[in-house]
Amino acid sequence: MQRENHRRFKFDWAIILLFLLLVFFGWVNILSASHEGEITSYFDMSQPYGKQGVFIILTIVLIIAILSVEAKFYERFSSIIYLASLLSLVGLFIAGKNVNGATSWYGIGGMTLQPSEFAKFATALAVAKYISDLQTDIKTFKDQLRTLLIIILPAVLILLQNDAGSTIVYAAFFFVFYREGLQHIYLISAILLILVAVLALKYGIVVTGVVLITIALITNFTLRKRKPPILKSLIVIVAGIAIAFGVKFFYTSILKPHQQNRISLWLRLEKDPAKLEQMKKTILYNLNESEKAISSGGPLGKGFLEGTRTTGKFVPEQHTDYIFSTVGEEWGFLGTSIVVILFVMLIVRILYLAESQKTQFSRVYGYAVASILFVHFTINTGMVMGLIPTVGIPLPFFSYGGSGLWGFTILLFIFVKLDSNKINEW
Repeated sequence: MQRENHRRFKFDWAIILLFLLLVFFGWVNILSASHEGEITSYFDMSQPYGKQGVFIILTIVLIIAILSVEAKFYERFSSIIYLASLLSLVGLFIAGKNVNGATSWYGIGGMTLQPSEFAKFATALAVAKYISDLQTDIKTFKDQLRTLLIIILPAVLILLQNDAGSTIVYAAFFFVFYREGLQHIYLISAILLILVAVLALKYGIVVTGVVLITIALITNFTLRKRKPPILKSLIVIVAGIAIAFGVKFFYTSILKPHQQNRISLWLRLEKDPAKLEQMKKTILYNLNESEKAISSGGPLGKGFLEGTRTTGKFVPEQHTDYIFSTVGEEWGFLGTSIVVILFVMLIVRILYLAESQKTQFSRVYGYAVASILFVHFTINTGMVMGLIPTVGIPLPFFSYGGSGLWGFTILLFIFVKLDSNKINEW
């Protein structure tokens, strides 16, 4: 009996420790980025750091609840959880609260709840359930289409709420599909699609067509000893040019002006120097101030609560999507390196455990968790440092917000529970 009780608490403590370190360090930086004047209470509910402290305490309760449920529950009721998440997203069109132009929140008293943060783990469960029920790789077009539909439904609902950042995260499932047998042609097609999109926007349709023809000629030349795939090459060229026209139309007619401006600045599409400079001052104000804050930190940083650009509130809403800039200024290159290492260790650990799972459901879910965290981490840090266009996406366990913290916590600790079930079955 004692041995059985001991096994029930045999969780992967490496993941739990990494989680606690990230959450604690995140709260420390939220405190730095949001405090005003003297700190009288760390749980001051009028301040973001006080609210986040309460969110963290409630997160501990949430973790206990997740780990107390039988692991089979998450697989057995994955479809119901997924449907509930879709209904919560649909409900936003009726009772949603508009914040910063996006109708992505429910107003509950003085608090807000963002369903899209919870839809991620629900979608991961649904994808894991569907693929595991196949009991094989997802190589048939029918299975690929059905799996894709599971992902598209919440992604489209979130996009219609004007939350493009959260929509992009669903691209993370591509890595899951690739692990579960998706053919290499899809990876090649995705790379070509990105190439065509960038070329079409940056250099126009003609240059894009020339590049595609050149690639086709090189491909046919290298395969001259075999039958050259001339017909396939022509199809690729025609499809590529059609996609180029589609990208240009989407950019000019579908995207909103602020979204066009962000892409324009990233790709340096604006040719007028005066207009370009004005766009940088307005659209890239947050980014410019974020980069200044990070660069001012130097190797070791200015110290906790000593960041002049952070305490001076130069970066608007720094405690949310731009929290990484606080780390750069107050903790320097050393601090940012530690954060990066912690995230890499967490993601690698999840992937390692995913490969050791005894069931396909647990493995697929583990890969989904790692992929979602990877995409969030990569986009957020890349955005803050100006490497990719500005997208509203939080840094997991770091950025301020109860919905984000709880959504990521549920996502991660369901996998911790599934992994512990594997351990207990040995």
